[in-house]
Amino acid sequence: MKTYPLTVVTPDGCRYDGPAVRLVCRTIGGDVAILAGHCDFCTALGMGEAHVVTPEGDIRSAACIGGLLTVLGGRVRLIATTWEWAEDIDTDRAKRSLQQAEARLKEPGLDAQTLQLASAQLRRALVRQSVAAARR
Repeated sequence: MKTYPLTVVTPDGCRYDGPAVRLVCRTIGGDVAILAGHCDFCTALGMGEAHVVTPEGDIRSAACIGGLLTVLGGRVRLIATTWEWAEDIDTDRAKRSLQQAEARLKEPGLDAQTLQLASAQLRRALVRQSVAAARR
């Protein structure tokens, strides 16, 4: 299968830099799959599970939360706010975060900003739990 160079970075550093057969991730417009030969493309990332298929056929899953995806001249760059490989996700931390968000959302009289932040925390925790559960 054809490959292309893929680089995944976060503010904390490089998460992947090597060849890929396929990248699947959530954008603000829905899921997208990038294969070799993809047209030039740029989009904002949403919040969801991402998959990288390596030339060896391995499928690596990650929680990808926000950022930017570009395809330019056959090179793919993903700049994520958060990128956590499934094997690196702390499931206990994700569970605690989910519980905290659920508790916060049950509080009466939340202002719009607190409601928005708690909803985002809930979605992040659900993504992490989903990615971590899929690796088992």
